[in-house]
Amino acid sequence: MRPLAILLSILLMAAPLSCRAAAAGEYRAALLIEATTGCVLDGVDTDVRLPVGTLAKLMTAYLTAQHLESGDITPETVLTAGEGVREVKGAVIWLEPGDRITVEELLLGLLAGNANDAAVVLADRISGSSAAFVMDMNAAAFDLGMRNTRFTSPQGYDDPAAYSTAADMGLLACAVLRSEVLTPYLSVWRTFIREESVELVNENTLTRTMEHCRGLKAAHSEQAGYCLAAAAERDGMVCAAIVLGCEDEDARFSVAKRLLNRGFSGYHLTTPGFSEEFLRPLAVRGGMATAVELKLSGLPLLAVGASAQPGSVTVLPDYCTAPIRAGQQLGTVYFYEGETLLCEAQLQAAEDVPMLTHRRAWGLMLDYLFS
Repeated sequence: MRPLAILLSILLMAAPLSCRAAAAGEYRAALLIEATTGCVLDGVDTDVRLPVGTLAKLMTAYLTAQHLESGDITPETVLTAGEGVREVKGAVIWLEPGDRITVEELLLGLLAGNANDAAVVLADRISGSSAAFVMDMNAAAFDLGMRNTRFTSPQGYDDPAAYSTAADMGLLACAVLRSEVLTPYLSVWRTFIREESVELVNENTLTRTMEHCRGLKAAHSEQAGYCLAAAAERDGMVCAAIVLGCEDEDARFSVAKRLLNRGFSGYHLTTPGFSEEFLRPLAVRGGMATAVELKLSGLPLLAVGASAQPGSVTVLPDYCTAPIRAGQQLGTVYFYEGETLLCEAQLQAAEDVPMLTHRRAWGLMLDYLFS
């Protein structure tokens, strides 16, 4: 039995996430995504709607970042706490109505300290009220492609009407990681705010234990269990792991580390190969030219397995009809790994092809007759 046990252990270590996780029952859903490209690398029950608790604060931070990027506010902007902070429960930075605090301190409180009163103050400044902010949260979620998400508060309070999925939270994590204004606040392990009177200690222990950690957020609540959105960067690759519904506080960190390490060891960034030498001009009807040259546009960066060799399928019509504009999409190249669609890129017209005029048509006819 001992050799068999050793063999099973080796197979378990090599097995994909879905096999190991299902056997261990460590969590309810998980996702591994490469944040630069948006390529999903692994996952379990990624589209199952689940409570995500205070991971909702990542959307609060994302909306704040949009206002920072537009110049509407700066990290040094001073905000005044409103009456809404009186009703806040759970983690707080002890704000009272009338207290003044900078946006930077609020972001630190929100992301490192999980402060619910910080979320309320930011929501009031950005949207005018928490209720209006929730509408903006859901609108932003839709814009990001989060079709299985509903937020009901800036804080992420437990609410049967609120839910998301590992896949949707992965999209949100990627958006947050792309926001450079948030980078300084995502991986803070321990700091002080409000004139050194309030200490913040990040629940996400990976911010101090994992090399190259990009942070994000840990969360826990009665309904959501223990959840984590974690990210790290290595060799130009940024991987993000979403872990939802853990029963054990520490399991979310071990699962996330396992996912992130798999991403870095098993995948790399590459641009899929495609030679434009094999692109033939596309026939044109009713144009000043009988064919138009094609060019490939938007060839993407992909995260693929070490031995992966993406293939491609080109889809073009038999002909196109003038007028044609340079840059106009005329076809598509689809890139696959096995049967999995990785991405697509446009085949565009390399030049203008005006419509054939009557005068030009007569000229061509005369040239033909007298040639």
